[in-house]
Order: sequence, then structure tokens, then C-alpha cells
Amino acid sequence: MGGAGRATLLAVVLGAAAGGCGPAGPRTVELTVRHSTFEPAAVEAEPGETIRFVVRNLDPIDHELIVGPMPVQRRHQVGRDAHHHGSVPGEISVPRGTTGVTTYTVGAGPVPFGCHLPGHWAYGMRGVVRVG
Repeated sequence: MGGAGRATLLAVVLGAAAGGCGPAGPRTVELTVRHSTFEPAAVEAEPGETIRFVVRNLDPIDHELIVGPMPVQRRHQVGRDAHHHGSVPGEISVPRGTTGVTTYTVGAGPVPFGCHLPGHWAYGMRGVVRVG
């Protein structure tokens, strides 16, 4: 392998070791919704890491996952955005009995996540991505 090939391979390996989004893609974190709570309620991440959230809704009611800083959480809490088709990273609706997938690239943390359907956030349906 030539010098350029070795340098490219080293960059890919170092990127993967640093938690980056190398050839294997983002790291997957599975969240289960049960009794209007997220399990787990805390996720660890490194700054700049892309996380693929797979959300399994085992409840008999609809939920959503909104990942983002508090201004994003407040915007959803007041009801500006009601349904999420996954076109915005970190925002997905997850109807009862289904699984939804979204990705989010973490910046500075901590980064909250939660459900803002009526009463869910107040009930405590939220968690945090701890960054560091």
C-alpha cells in the first residue's frame, strides 16, 4: 500500500476510534419507550459524534423523540411543530407499537431529549445526552 493509501486508512481508523462517523456510520443507540419513559434516560457521547437513535415505542399511545438544546425543546413544548416525519435530524414521531429512527450530531452538551406530546414532558418523559 502506498503512502497515500496508508494515510487514508489511518485517517479512517483514527476517525472511528474517536467516535466519528467513519465507514461503519454513526453509532446506534436504542431507546425503548415504556410507561411514557425513555430507557435508558441517559446516553453518553463525544462532541461531534453522530448518533443514530432507534426508538421502539412499546406503549399503547403515540410518542415522539426530540433531541436538541433547550431552545429546540421549548419550541416543541409550545406546540409549533406537531408531527415529525424525520426530515429534521433529531426529530421523529413514533406511533404506538412502532419503531422510529433519526440521527443527531452532538455539539456541546448536555443535550436534552424528550417527548412533547401534550403532558408528556411535564410527566417526565425526557432524558439527556451527556457530552464529554
